[in-house]
Amino acid sequence: MSQKPATLNAKPSAERVVRDIRRATRKHLSAEDKIRIVLEGLRGEESIAALCRREGIAESLYYTWSKEFLEAGNRRLAGDTARAATTDEVKNLRQEARTLKEVVAEQALELRLLKKSMIADGDGRE
Repeated sequence: MSQKPATLNAKPSAERVVRDIRRATRKHLSAEDKIRIVLEGLRGEESIAALCRREGIAESLYYTWSKEFLEAGNRRLAGDTARAATTDEVKNLRQEARTLKEVVAEQALELRLLKKSMIADGDGRE
């Protein structure tokens, strides 16, 4: 067995402790809060820097949200109305697909039986 170097068993560095604390105490804002913040920034009643300080977020994060918000609005206005199907819609579509598969299977079986009966009858010719 190999032994671990003494440095790996040492206490975590101060930088790592600070990084872990920041990660654990990070703000998790809802979509509504993000939209509210972006709209406040777009109104221009206060500077983006002041808004971000008040909300406790980085300016780069504000600009990321703003870009995503405006791109989503642009896609929507351009007619990109694709959306996720609801659970009920998915269930209904799966049931419809099952039903259609059963119909196709029944028709394939009937076709096979007709072909066999025609072969047995000599292609139906006399």
